[in-house]
Amino acid sequence: MAVACRILVALFAVAQGGWVIQEAEVRPYNPESSLWTFEKEAPSEHEVALTVALKVEDGRRALLEQAFWEVSDPTHDKYGQHLTVDDITQLLRVPQDRVDAVTHYFLKAGAVSVDVAPNRDMITVKMTAQAAEGALNTKLGIFVHSAHSKVRIVRSTTTYSLPEEIDEYVELVGELVQFPRLRQKHLTNLGATAGVEAWSNGCSASGCDGLVTPQVLAQRYKLPNATDASVAGSSMAVAEFQGQYYEDSDLSKFGDACHRNVKVDKIVGGNQPSAGVESELDIEYIKAVAPNVPLTVVYSEQYSLLNWVNQISSMQDAPLVHSVSYGNDELQQASTSYMLTCNTAFMKAGARGLSILFASGDQGVCGRSGCGFIKHARFHPDFPAASPYVTAVGGTDFVAKGVIGDEMAWSSGGGGFSDTFAIPEWQKKAVADYKSASDADLPPATLWNNTGRGYPDVAALGGQVNPYCVATSGSFQGVAGTSASCPVVAGVFALLNGLRTSKKQSPLGFLNPLIYQNGAAFQDVASGVNGGGRKYGFKAIKGWDAATGWGTPDYEALAKVVMAGKSQIDAVVV
Repeated sequence: MAVACRILVALFAVAQGGWVIQEAEVRPYNPESSLWTFEKEAPSEHEVALTVALKVEDGRRALLEQAFWEVSDPTHDKYGQHLTVDDITQLLRVPQDRVDAVTHYFLKAGAVSVDVAPNRDMITVKMTAQAAEGALNTKLGIFVHSAHSKVRIVRSTTTYSLPEEIDEYVELVGELVQFPRLRQKHLTNLGATAGVEAWSNGCSASGCDGLVTPQVLAQRYKLPNATDASVAGSSMAVAEFQGQYYEDSDLSKFGDACHRNVKVDKIVGGNQPSAGVESELDIEYIKAVAPNVPLTVVYSEQYSLLNWVNQISSMQDAPLVHSVSYGNDELQQASTSYMLTCNTAFMKAGARGLSILFASGDQGVCGRSGCGFIKHARFHPDFPAASPYVTAVGGTDFVAKGVIGDEMAWSSGGGGFSDTFAIPEWQKKAVADYKSASDADLPPATLWNNTGRGYPDVAALGGQVNPYCVATSGSFQGVAGTSASCPVVAGVFALLNGLRTSKKQSPLGFLNPLIYQNGAAFQDVASGVNGGGRKYGFKAIKGWDAATGWGTPDYEALAKVVMAGKSQIDAVVV
């Protein structure tokens, strides 16, 4: 049975016989570009978890956004005065009768459990597939990934709908009609880079020869010795989905060979019987950078961005820095409303003082969807990387193979300009300077949105010139991608947080205002193009650019910035 593996639709309420179809406007999509295929109907007793986002009044969301910007801007009087979970609940003020009505509906429809988030704007519902099909007037199926045959997910095979009396309270039911991007196999199991035998990588395993290791990162990004780093009060996490777990034996193998304390301190979301290279890459390299910062793995069997961000925002003791290596094109999201709902959740996290970093993608400017034919060609920006409420991390390569020195944009690193979100205030000058630069050689205007939020914000090594050395499945292999860049940068900011929290100062929270006010604290990347092998892409030039952001970390310079008083932060000389 062949079923198109994606139903890309926008929220557009249409009443049909007392039900309201929440997805009715089908977006153009080429199913051949997706790797997910229908396998079978979901068994009736298969348990599914649904994330139900309740409607938040526009005025209430505006109050949250105002608070978010105030506590995130180093020049504002309220910088660092982060909100509590209860503060955010009071700001949003989702009516209790709205919560009760939706809760009652799903319980009556056969829900096994209904969990209301502390902020009352999201509800997690667990129920059998049969009950979910009845509650949502849809059919559910099991989909399998053609390149990762062990990975299966449950998705709707058609649109879903809700009764009219409930629809007015529900913004959406998350992730029923969209599919996650999984790691491309050509970026794994890479061999050592030839001709760099003299590279001193600091690891005793021969399998790491010629590859990026913790010592390489420490040298390039000027990281402190573990014994010299003050990290009291700092914490960090990686998000993992779809069976991407880890083996303690792999972490030990990496730690022993590369002389790092690599262990997981806390697990949220359960255990899995097997490991995945994505998860082990994240863990090994966020710990390679920040070995003494406590690490949490936030795991979910089903990929749900909304469920993940709702989960971390609801935790009273949430880790302060979060690295996420998952995303898709904006075009591949279920709707603009879905992305806006995610943005509200990102604001909740940032207002609480959490830093969220997303990988910018591994397909260059064309994204997972591809640029298409010449006549109708179009770049495809990534989400969540292009969200104005997260920090996006792009990828670089060393300019000279095997030489720890200047970097250039990785040709397949994600970057560009959002088709959905406008340029935020904090990056207007940087974007304007880039567009007006004589050496930017911008791609034809028909390929991209000139008024969109630019990304990435920063970058780190991630390309294939010198891949990362990762211990996985009992041996070492080379791995590339912005999925490596993101945990590295997250680890750097976890260390920087430690400088502040160890002195009882507030954590950094949403990072971008700080980053854009202190671009000189990064190591500029001024060469390379992220065209992914195609004719057009965005060039890396001096200053901010849409291929590498402000460049790669310089811990020593950034440490001066984050320890400056908020009134002095602009005056820091780096």
